[in-house]
Amino acid sequence: MSYLAHDNTEIHRPVSTTFIVISVLVALFLNGLPWEGIWLMLRPDFVAVVMLHWCTHKPWRVGIGLSWAVGILADVADASLFGQHALAYTLLAFGGVILHHRLKMFDLRQQTTQVFVIFVLTYAVYALVHWQVNGYVVWTYFLGCVTSTLLWAPLGIMFRAVYQMRADNKGP
Repeated sequence: MSYLAHDNTEIHRPVSTTFIVISVLVALFLNGLPWEGIWLMLRPDFVAVVMLHWCTHKPWRVGIGLSWAVGILADVADASLFGQHALAYTLLAFGGVILHHRLKMFDLRQQTTQVFVIFVLTYAVYALVHWQVNGYVVWTYFLGCVTSTLLWAPLGIMFRAVYQMRADNKGP
């Protein structure tokens, strides 16, 4: 369980821009997979999870502007209402950038409860847009909020392993 513990002495290693771009593109690809049935309701918002990770760990490199641009790409890729994802990802990035010091104080388990609130607000934007356009809210859509939150810890562990692997391969 030591991988869940927060280490204050950890040196924040640089992350290449290429790695950030590839992770966002992979998240866009995963969001574009053809989900249907119950899996569509349970589908996490991969882009939201990745963007929140980068906004909390590298807020000076990935912020509100990039989240808005990625949201526009997600709107085009998803053929959804233009600006829906852009608005949601902008608010998500704002929460991540504002709370990045607070979130990094906690271990992954404690972060998960706070990240859940950010994802609920993001999914509330989707619900409000859907309500304004169609006149009703699909409440089961909020199940994706839970799966996105459950994806937070494994994604953080995976990215930390990639950082460590990159640092170990560079040598002295």
